[in-house]
Amino acid sequence: MADLMKGKRGLVMGVANDRSIAWGIASALAAEGAELAFSYQGDAFGKRVEPLAASLGSDFLVDVDVTSDESLDAAFGALKDRWGTIDFLIHAIAYSDKSELAGRFTNTSRANFKNSLDISCYSFIDVSRRAAELMPEGGSLITLTYGGSNRVTPYYNVMGVAKAALEASVRYLANDLGPQAIRVNAISPGPMKTLAGAAIGGARKTFRHTEANSPLRHNATLESVGGAAVFLCSDYGACTTGDILMVDSGYHVLGMPQPEAL
Repeated sequence: MADLMKGKRGLVMGVANDRSIAWGIASALAAEGAELAFSYQGDAFGKRVEPLAASLGSDFLVDVDVTSDESLDAAFGALKDRWGTIDFLIHAIAYSDKSELAGRFTNTSRANFKNSLDISCYSFIDVSRRAAELMPEGGSLITLTYGGSNRVTPYYNVMGVAKAALEASVRYLANDLGPQAIRVNAISPGPMKTLAGAAIGGARKTFRHTEANSPLRHNATLESVGGAAVFLCSDYGACTTGDILMVDSGYHVLGMPQPEAL
């Protein structure tokens, strides 16, 4: 494949380093000819993202706090001023207090529940509404989810609830924005060795378990997730919307571990 995204522009939100899922997606999109802008939050992340963006030929970075209307207004204003329109948006943003992922779900505090849902779910609704205004000819909106949204996963707790809300939001947004030819989907990889994934307790055990038991006997790679995003953003994904695309080596189909792991 080559040039599947030639002539298309979009914003990638959530790159933390070169092991981020968002980075895998950005790299795949750039390889297919897409022109990219990147968001970051704060100078520390900005210093990490700038050289990565430059390696893909991008000098377009915007500082964004997704909990601030003023910050979002400025970011999407910058996109409009520079490009006028965009064709896709990648949302790879989630957060919860790490200390509340280690205990019992019943001990979730009201403050962390609100904050987790705000950043991990509502932010996608908010940026989708703003991005849609820059997509007069249609486009593609993608977020990232995880299997803990519909099955209990150790140490995931309130993030599972946030991802369940995010997946429901994908369906409602897909219905709202479909008449504007805007497609809305989520990609659900299995556990991956990322900065965000490392914050989940027992991450190494979970990674080894899914690697040993998934039908393909390995976990998803940045390249596989990036390829899925290219499909959803390209014209080949023109009739796919409201979907949760599983890129987890088939782990989601299992009812029990493989016989050798019992």
